[in-house]
Amino acid sequence: MTFDKSRLPSRHVTVGPERAPHRSYYYAMGLTAEDIARPFVGVVSAGNDSAPCNTTLDAQADAAREGVIRGGGTPRRFNTITVTDGIAMGHQGMKSSLVSREVIADSVELSMRGHGYDALLAFAGCDKSLPGMMMAMLRLNVPSVFVYGGSILPGRFEDRDVTVVDVFEAVGQFAAGACPLERLTALEKVACPGHGACGGQFTANTMACVAEAIGLSLPNSNMMPAPYDGRAGLAVAAGEAVMACLAANLRPRDICTWQAFENAATVVAATGGSTNAALHLPAMANEAGIDFTLFDVAEIFKRTPYIADLKPGGRYVARDLYAAGGIYMVMKTLLEGGYLHGDCRTVTGRTLAENLSDVRWNDAQDVIRPVANPITPTGGVVGLKGSLAPDGAIVKVAGMKTLQFSGPARVFDCEEDAFAAVEVRTIRPGEVIVIRYEGPKGGPGMREMLSTTAALYGLGLGEQVALITDGRFSGGTRGFCIGHVGPEAADGGPIALVADGDTIRIDAEAGTIDLDVADDEIARRRAAWTPRVNAYQSGALWRFAQTVGPAYRGAVTHPGARAEKHVYADL
Repeated sequence: MTFDKSRLPSRHVTVGPERAPHRSYYYAMGLTAEDIARPFVGVVSAGNDSAPCNTTLDAQADAAREGVIRGGGTPRRFNTITVTDGIAMGHQGMKSSLVSREVIADSVELSMRGHGYDALLAFAGCDKSLPGMMMAMLRLNVPSVFVYGGSILPGRFEDRDVTVVDVFEAVGQFAAGACPLERLTALEKVACPGHGACGGQFTANTMACVAEAIGLSLPNSNMMPAPYDGRAGLAVAAGEAVMACLAANLRPRDICTWQAFENAATVVAATGGSTNAALHLPAMANEAGIDFTLFDVAEIFKRTPYIADLKPGGRYVARDLYAAGGIYMVMKTLLEGGYLHGDCRTVTGRTLAENLSDVRWNDAQDVIRPVANPITPTGGVVGLKGSLAPDGAIVKVAGMKTLQFSGPARVFDCEEDAFAAVEVRTIRPGEVIVIRYEGPKGGPGMREMLSTTAALYGLGLGEQVALITDGRFSGGTRGFCIGHVGPEAADGGPIALVADGDTIRIDAEAGTIDLDVADDEIARRRAAWTPRVNAYQSGALWRFAQTVGPAYRGAVTHPGARAEKHVYADL
């Protein structure tokens, strides 16, 4: 296939006598005149040695070169960072996690702009690298395809499948005296048996499902586990697909419409996915100039049946979902039930309904239920709003038995203090734990709280307490754990005014979260409240805090497409 470079960004670095110095660099790297004349495709990998989530990404990205070349393009590999939540969890390192999403998107944008690449093929593994890559695709609006590196296989321990969340919960069991150190040590050595991202329907797998549902990934590609040999073939196919998108001038904003975002939120709800999706979907929409907030996500969650029995609330992991038919099997029944927009375009060039037309329901599995027989009639994730959270909050209810909770507040101004109280077992059944000043601005960085929530579960308190924070939760969190409370404490939101002993009422069926304190007392506390100064007054975390917006809009750091004066792809 031949391409006319006269309207492609790479003409600025490859075409004309004045670009001879630029071309000399490409000749230095072994390219031929024919290679230079083809479109340049940025192939970005988040591969690194930080965690098993990312260790196969570079090899997959290299395999994709073949597909790009077959399609008539010239691949140009580059890398970006990741912060791996499982390792950043439970200490100050977690403040870097959400910030890394912005750095990933920014770094991909800058490399693409600086080198004039015409299309984008992205490989990601750990949590924030998935939305970060897709945000860059929507920001640049060049033809793009997203590839998830695949999940890890489950570990085996005491004759059952386990994930890293079992290890986090075992820490709580150890603190309670219910797990000997020898058992904890044995579990940690087998929970993560090889390459790939966390195996349950935690944030990485949730966003991998989003990529397929929203149309940026090839059908039924992302749930294949990382160790499977077929991943190389998927990478080659993705390389061919991005060239087909370039030939058709099919761009991410053509694909990621309002209806496509609704499809993505529907799939999150149907699979009991991570609450982090309610942060990342608005952030991705911001890049496309679409006003899609936590409240829009919550409305979709409210009307969507929960049908995929996945961990942490259910029984199965990503490998089992793949074997059952993948996310397209989930979408097949959702489409037939009227829950999806089938006319949305995808990177195949076909609509979602056309992609699903050949999918046949698999009766020989019990991972995915038909919509006529859901696990629960409404989604596995619920949005909340009330006097404690005027700007909203979110909770994962998948697998929970009780959807109402009322109790006295137990207030902590950082996660470390709350975790210490859990460790020494001073948390009492019936309490509502409040962890504040952990929001996007106040943290800064909006930390996840998996260490604390998992330890509570390990102590046997997972169903006996509630936890509320202006921070966020891991996709592996289970229990009555409410995150993204806004306005955050750093902005003087109601969560900053809660005192020990205040009654907090939560109703996940009605979608409410309220602080039972008289208005005059709230006014008195507000008059006495003063903003806090966090410990990060320089560097990347300080810079993030200066520009970050509210969680209900995705905790984004720039105005997005609504304010743009040009689109990179048209330069």
